[in-house]
Amino acid sequence: MKRTAFRRKAARLSAVAAVAALALTGCSRTPGDGSAPTAGHRVRDLTYAEDLRVSDAEQRLVARCMARHGFRYWTDRPLTLAESRPLGYVQDDVDWARTYGYGSRITAKEDRARLRNPNSAYREGLGATRKAAYDSALDGGRQARLLRTEVPGGGRVSKRTGGCDAEAERTLYGDPGTWFRLDTTASNLRPLYVGELLHDRRFTAAVHAWSACMQRAGHPYPDPDAARQATREHPAVQTRAEEARSFAAETRIAVADATCARAVSLRSVGQDREAHYLARLDGEYGARLDAYRQVRLTALGRAEQIAPART
Repeated sequence: MKRTAFRRKAARLSAVAAVAALALTGCSRTPGDGSAPTAGHRVRDLTYAEDLRVSDAEQRLVARCMARHGFRYWTDRPLTLAESRPLGYVQDDVDWARTYGYGSRITAKEDRARLRNPNSAYREGLGATRKAAYDSALDGGRQARLLRTEVPGGGRVSKRTGGCDAEAERTLYGDPGTWFRLDTTASNLRPLYVGELLHDRRFTAAVHAWSACMQRAGHPYPDPDAARQATREHPAVQTRAEEARSFAAETRIAVADATCARAVSLRSVGQDREAHYLARLDGEYGARLDAYRQVRLTALGRAEQIAPART
């Protein structure tokens, strides 16, 4: 069960998993940059800024609901809009890289906020009876409804939903079962084509061009993930001086990475090839993906009445 307000859907992953789980460009959860329909789809997806606004609205709804049940609940907005930007396989924003590198300090900031999350401390301070009531109010506790659905490519997943979490989702997305099915479909399409994408001739040619550019810049890495992983090769615990040096090195590599990605159009090539492989799935999943996007757009309209845009 969820005990904190941290529900960021975009995880920082590595290697093949990063491409499978995140957009190549890190701009949206489904293929494309979130600004227009992709492949044969008529409905656009949300931008990451819009996605954050929906997430913020969901937390506010949970807090209001918990207050009605007699409990305090703190919403979290530890990151700015720029800091919340998802980091995809391709990152070609040089200014962002110059400021944030690959986001190590953002991750550290999130970790600190998570450790200090007042909801966890508040729950732990409750007596046994009130704690059980808190859990039931938040997510339904042991009586939460179990949802099940199929995963694209095979297999089944399930989740429990209830309490204020379910109420907030219902307010934004409508029927919980329908939303769970649509969200599961949209979130699990990349594994169906990521292998082909990573070996696509045009995409690999662009990655090789990126690698050659990085070599000339003094950073000999075969692909963006290797460059990113190299910046994490330091002790987990560092002094301030060591962290400053590590971040300076991270920033240099990230800036070169973004500069080379822009120089060889790695982002646009990746988007084009991803759209190509996604289009092959239209017959089986296109209608559901459009339905997913439409539900998200509807949720955004509702969220705009609940939470301000993050800045």
